[in-house]
Amino acid sequence: MADEHVSQTPPSFRFNVETGEHDDGLLTFFDVRPRLFGIAYRMLGSAAEAEDIVQDVWLRWQSTNRSVVENPPAYLSTTTTRLCINLAQSAHSRRETYIGTWLPEPVDTSSDPGLGAERGEALKLAVLMLLEKLSPTERAAYVLREAFDYSYHDIADILQMEEANARQLVSRARKHIANGRRTPASSDEQRRLLEAFLAAAQRADMAALESLFAEDVVSTSDGGGIVRAARVPVAGRERVAKFIATASHFWKGVTLARIETNGQAAVLVSREGLPVALTTIDASEQGIDQIVWILRPSKLAAISKSVQKFHIDNEPGPVAA
Repeated sequence: MADEHVSQTPPSFRFNVETGEHDDGLLTFFDVRPRLFGIAYRMLGSAAEAEDIVQDVWLRWQSTNRSVVENPPAYLSTTTTRLCINLAQSAHSRRETYIGTWLPEPVDTSSDPGLGAERGEALKLAVLMLLEKLSPTERAAYVLREAFDYSYHDIADILQMEEANARQLVSRARKHIANGRRTPASSDEQRRLLEAFLAAAQRADMAALESLFAEDVVSTSDGGGIVRAARVPVAGRERVAKFIATASHFWKGVTLARIETNGQAAVLVSREGLPVALTTIDASEQGIDQIVWILRPSKLAAISKSVQKFHIDNEPGPVAA
């Protein structure tokens, strides 16, 4: 099904709701805002773009005749989804010209657990990377169903299509995700493998690295042309182990902060107080399938701020590598 430019504002849902004479809709919007951000972030893979969408939805909500909106949360979710579809269509061409590999912007779910509260699997970086290969409407259908448990009827209304078509979109998206990713290891096993990987990488121990990797492991870096990074993914157990081992200088003089991003264990690497990378893995029973390196400074800024606040409020600080 070809994507179309979707109407950005849903039709009014008739019937009155009680609103005060001076009500600006803030309370209603505030209550649903986390879900709006969650939808937008999962669809776009960018916290910055998601915030822009939510701000745009707020401005539209201000100018809407709210007295004729029967179901404000549904109205706001629909507006958010349609804006995201339109932005995703334009973002696709921008990412085709991106220098190197584009990866989603990570979010710190240790400081904002609500973001991953509803079906967190659809929040994982590996899943967001696979969603990028779907059409915007397929992505929307998958996110609404898998992350937020919307009914097929509601998804069809939001996407302006028949319910049978909405079911087909979700089915295709599920198959794409299932075909692109093995059954993930448990959270505890992911954390154990990440720690073992960090230890082996800092020792430049190729044998130890290879023992942790699946045969078809892939290492993907996102520097965005701003910082030095591998511009194409490195694949294969031996090649990735060699790539990691020959970069042992990367770990000199850094501090590591263990955090949770996108509902999974990760580590923020800093040098002289400045973040230089965020590293996480995706693993299955075969071992580590994927290593992700977020190196672009703009994608590390928000993570760094939340980590600093967490340590100020709760702990002495990160430990040296």
